[in-house]
Amino acid sequence: MDDLLLVVWTLIKVLLVTVPLILTVAFFTLAERRVIGAMQARIGPNFIGGPLGLAQPFADVFKMLFKELVLPTNANRFLYFLAPVLTLAPAFAAWAVVPFDDGKLIGALSNIDAGLLYLLAMTSMGVYGVLLAGWASNSKYAFLGAMRSAAQIVSYEIAMGFALVGVLVGTGSLNLTQIVQAQSGNAGFFEWYWLPLFPLCVIYFISGVAETNRAPFDVAEGESEIVAGFHVEYSGAAFALFFLAEYANMILISLLTALMFFGGWLSPFQGWIGGIIGEPGVHWLLAKSVLFMFAFLWFRATFPRYRYDQIMRLGWKVFIPITMVWIVVAALLFHFGLTTRGA
Repeated sequence: MDDLLLVVWTLIKVLLVTVPLILTVAFFTLAERRVIGAMQARIGPNFIGGPLGLAQPFADVFKMLFKELVLPTNANRFLYFLAPVLTLAPAFAAWAVVPFDDGKLIGALSNIDAGLLYLLAMTSMGVYGVLLAGWASNSKYAFLGAMRSAAQIVSYEIAMGFALVGVLVGTGSLNLTQIVQAQSGNAGFFEWYWLPLFPLCVIYFISGVAETNRAPFDVAEGESEIVAGFHVEYSGAAFALFFLAEYANMILISLLTALMFFGGWLSPFQGWIGGIIGEPGVHWLLAKSVLFMFAFLWFRATFPRYRYDQIMRLGWKVFIPITMVWIVVAALLFHFGLTTRGA
């Protein structure tokens, strides 16, 4: 009986994470269209669901679910339909170790000590779905987009990993909850790791934009070059899974940036102001994540697409050397007590 209750409670916790995540993805797509519309001096979706277009994401979902799944000629049927699942599964599995507070109210589904390694492993597995989608579609454009995407993901995954090594040096722990707790202190905003690890913070977030194939690093889906990249042959529900995985990864990168470098659920006024404003809570984590989610939209509306060779050069010749140097600098800063070090 106890085992059954444990399974039921685990399923409830999984639903409490996945359902809000799916809803956030839905409204994030609406926010993207509205924000970019405002930046381009137009309205955006403004009809379905009232003047704000709040029902537009659900209309899009219903449209995609009822569209026909077209299997390309000579495509590998099994791998063709497996690819979107392999892309979506790691994107959702990564959320299992993400803490939303210190555990008093929500915590994480699994507060494991090697949470950082688990995150790197899960975020790296999405490339397999991209590769399979490009190869199994039997399309030259899809295959070219898959090759571009795979090279880009692998390149920037190294820079992201090195950036997180700096966080590991500062904290001395792979546990995400302890990483956030190490940034607490009476100096509030200035205790967070964005200050001593500022270059790593910038590189991590930009690498996250490249990792999710978002503009200006969207060469894998460059409509003006290769039609639509690795999912050009996908339609209906299969395309919706790729879409869902991409936006879930964007939200994950935004939330992880807040956790690793900006104090997570800690208040920026901790030690300065008492009461609710100075108290930590999940609302601070969500507010910080929304700011980084907005940056994804801002980049798309502002910057032109990079050339493929420029993206590779930025990752291998700029980001990786800077992260390697700053890891040494951060180690010296923390070792000699020139900045705060968490427990």
